[in-house]
Parts: sequence; structure tokens; C-alpha cells
Amino acid sequence: MLRRLHPDQPESFAFTPDNLAWAEGQITKYPEGRQASAIIPLLWRAQEQEGWLSKPAIETVADMLGLSYIRALEVATFYFMFQLQPVGKIAHIQVCGTTSCMICGAEDLVAVCKEKIAPEPHALSADGNFSWEEVECLGSCSNAPMAQIGKDYYEDLTAERMGEIIDELAAGKVPVPGPQNGRYAAEPLKGLTSLTEYDSGKTQYNASVQLAVDIGDTVKRIDGTEVPLVMPWQGKAANVAEAPPRNVRPADGVPADATGITEQQAQAASKAKPPSKSDPADAVAAPVGEKPATLEAAREGGPDDLKQIKGVGPKLEKLLHSLGFFHFDQVAAWTDAEVAWVDENLEGFKGRVSRDNWVQQARDLAQDTAT
Repeated sequence: MLRRLHPDQPESFAFTPDNLAWAEGQITKYPEGRQASAIIPLLWRAQEQEGWLSKPAIETVADMLGLSYIRALEVATFYFMFQLQPVGKIAHIQVCGTTSCMICGAEDLVAVCKEKIAPEPHALSADGNFSWEEVECLGSCSNAPMAQIGKDYYEDLTAERMGEIIDELAAGKVPVPGPQNGRYAAEPLKGLTSLTEYDSGKTQYNASVQLAVDIGDTVKRIDGTEVPLVMPWQGKAANVAEAPPRNVRPADGVPADATGITEQQAQAASKAKPPSKSDPADAVAAPVGEKPATLEAAREGGPDDLKQIKGVGPKLEKLLHSLGFFHFDQVAAWTDAEVAWVDENLEGFKGRVSRDNWVQQARDLAQDTAT
């Protein structure tokens, strides 16, 4: 299926302060030069904030990760979980249409959505409050037919109940998710036939539904305020601010101990030379490679568009300019030792030159520019 960006786009996008803190925390999960691995969680958070992924949101995430825009667009357009058009302000309803649900009445649920929301999938209702689509298997086959609304599953649906749920949501209510026919979870329709001794002492709803009921709003979009920000790999204890961090790696740039040397510096030093016991400063890595020739400013005519090199986005292009690299022929002339130096000095993007073979790319681009 061809997936395109929506023709009507907002002028800008910015994460809320809470979501920005969350996003920056996710990036620290990944080692130097591999921050692009955070692309899916950050795109998902942007979608959770706005309801859909706009072009400015995709580009904002790309800038945060040092990616060219096309690479972020490739991810956003490939995965169907990303909505590339506005969705309903109250809810976007995803009706499962795969085999079990289809046999058990998914087409009737779709008919209700067409009648109450819009004739076509991904179209907004007249009031802009709802949208819908048919999706592939959502994995709740024993409770077919079902639909996902917001964060939760509404299972064992009938066309009548589907209409009631939409009406309740429109009235500002939050229908209890889970089975809608009285079942507790996914036990046989006629009741338990085994393990009946475990039927006593259970919570009012199954665990997933109970959590949703406790939260009180299953269609509310994640905005970063649900629970305390938890990044245990940075020494932040889960939900207990007073708890001391245990067995966690220090954050990037944070000294690992009283010497004042960061973990990243210590790792680099261990590869370069043994640290001196008498001088902690010796733990800092020796210079790697050989610094290439640089320019104080671009030549007459302005800098080349370094973003044409695979893996170079606006943020990385700005970093290259700050190091004195403005033109394809500069990159094309780097020796192996100079590549090692640049790889080591691309803060936040270490290893990118070798990984994406910038030198050969720059040679080709320089030749094209010359012709």
C-alpha cells in the first residue's frame, strides 16, 4: 500500500517538556554512534503526543538523532502503526479484520464505524472526534471480534455494543475495556472447565483491564506525566526518588568515580594505553588518528550540501562545519588515519564515517559536482 504524508501539515512540532525528557532519556540507552536506534520509540512518542505523525514531528525526531530526513521518513512510512494523517480527537478505533474476527462478525463492526464515524477508513467524523481503520490480527483471537481503542482491547463485541461504546466515548465516558459479554478473560464461553480452584480471590477484572480501570482513562494519550520518569540505566531509581542507584552505568559524560574521568573516557583510554596509577589524568585517551586539513570557512560559492552523504543530517552537518569541513573534496581526501580522527571526534556520532563509507560517497559526489 502506498503511504504518503498528509497534504495538510502543521507549521512546527515540539515535544512537551515531559516527553522531551523521556525522549532524551531513551537516546542514552544506545552506545555512541548508534543513537539512530531510538528512532521507533521517539516516533511513537511523538504520535502519542499528537495522535498522528506530522512531517515536522518526523523531522524533529530526525534532528534529535542526527539522521537525514529521508531515513526517518522511511521508517515512518514503512510501519503501519504510525498514523500519517490526523486521527479523532477522542479516539481512533482499530477494528481487527483477520480470520477469527472476520468469521465472528468484524464486518458488522466495520459497518457500525462507517455509519457512526465516516464511510472511509482514516477519515475524520464530522465533529473531528473519531476515526477508524481495519487492521491485521491484534492477537485476541479467542475473544473475537474485537477492536483496539486507545491503549486497550475491547473484546467479544457485537455491532450493538460497538455502537454503544462509540456513543459513550462521545459523551465523555470511558467504557470498561476487555470482554464485553461478561467473560473474565479468555476462558470458554460456558465457563471454566478446569483450574476452577483459581477462580476465587481474583480481582474484579482481569489484570490488564483492572490496570486500565485503575488508570481511569484508556483513551488518554501518553504525555509523560503518567508515572515518574524512569531511566534506571542512568542511575534514576524506579518510582522511588530516594533509593540509591545500584549497579547502574553512569550517564554519558558523568564521572564514574572520584577521579573525574567519565566511563566513556576510561573505555577509550583502555584501548589506547594503560592508565597511569600515579596520575588519573592519564586515563584520558591519547589522540586517535591524524587530524585532516580544515578550513575556517566555506570557499566562495558556499559549502556543499553534506547532507547528501548517507547518514548525515542537519545536526551532523553543523558539527562537521564546526570542525572545519565544508566540501565533498575535503572528505574525499581523508586518509585512513584521518578517518580515524574524525570518527573519534564526532561527538554523539562516533564511528559514523567508517560505518557509512563517507570517503567513497564524497568522492562520487565531488566528481558529480565537478561534471
